[in-house]
Amino acid sequence: MSSEPRRLLIDTDTAGDDTQAILLAALSDRVALEGLTISAGNVPFEYQVENAKYTLELADSTDVPVYEGARSPLIKDHLSAEYVHGEGGLGGELFPETGIPSADEHAVDAIVRTARENPGDVTLACIAPLTNVALAYQREPDLPELLEEVWVMGGAVNTLGNITPAAEYNFWVDPDAARIVMDAFETTLVDWGVTLRDSLFDAETFDEIETIDTPLAEFFLTITGAVREFNRQSEHDSLGADVTTQPDSLTLATLLEPDLIERAGTYHVEVDDREGPTRGYSLVDELGVTDGQPRTRVIESIDGEYFERMLLDAFRHGDPHYSSR
Repeated sequence: MSSEPRRLLIDTDTAGDDTQAILLAALSDRVALEGLTISAGNVPFEYQVENAKYTLELADSTDVPVYEGARSPLIKDHLSAEYVHGEGGLGGELFPETGIPSADEHAVDAIVRTARENPGDVTLACIAPLTNVALAYQREPDLPELLEEVWVMGGAVNTLGNITPAAEYNFWVDPDAARIVMDAFETTLVDWGVTLRDSLFDAETFDEIETIDTPLAEFFLTITGAVREFNRQSEHDSLGADVTTQPDSLTLATLLEPDLIERAGTYHVEVDDREGPTRGYSLVDELGVTDGQPRTRVIESIDGEYFERMLLDAFRHGDPHYSSR
């Protein structure tokens, strides 16, 4: 791994686990966090913006600019996920008012400008619906070549979704944008299925976190209260208990620490952008039976214990890499 930190932009709809992904990036010395771009998704837009700023404040990273972006999907309407994350997106009890100004530049312009000014040097981590990224691609058709890497949390690889039986939430919110991005970019995909398999935290983990007397541990327990209650009532085989999933922080942890990856494959991925019961469905051609070009690296297995250690090291020591140094 290069000794120089990787330059990173995070596109986020900040609520719940998005905050933990931002914290991992802000606390890591392996990336230089260039900015956060906000896209419509989890909760009403104004909450997302404040949640992002509050998270940066916790990490003593208020110098990182927050760029406000698309306030709705490209074409379709969407529903927010406050029923999962709680009102406001941080567990239903925390409503930050930081007073920190947003950057003047629109998120789409910021993505394009940063990529043009630093060709081949910027990684884009997408943990939100892909509206901003699709708009940036429409503005700059060379964006796939200008970016070093694009990581996407989205899709449900040949498994049940988490918003409908067919779809994962980020792809469902803006399937038109997801189709554009997955067609145009070579991406690394962390999907809902690997999240369920490899990132579940259970009551034993929460008990351990409760012994960590730091603001970051307390923040995690606050924001996961509503999610834990939602999952207790779930009828999904992997949920239905006192558990949380960590899709966004899993994506960032894997970007930061490639040794987390146990297995990956490269496949053709196509997103259903039609309205209806299969809206947002991610077709992943693991059998190689379509004519589509295999260009998406799909993370199929992650070391869950290693991931948990990274997140708890961030809570305890303010350093997700503490145990591996």
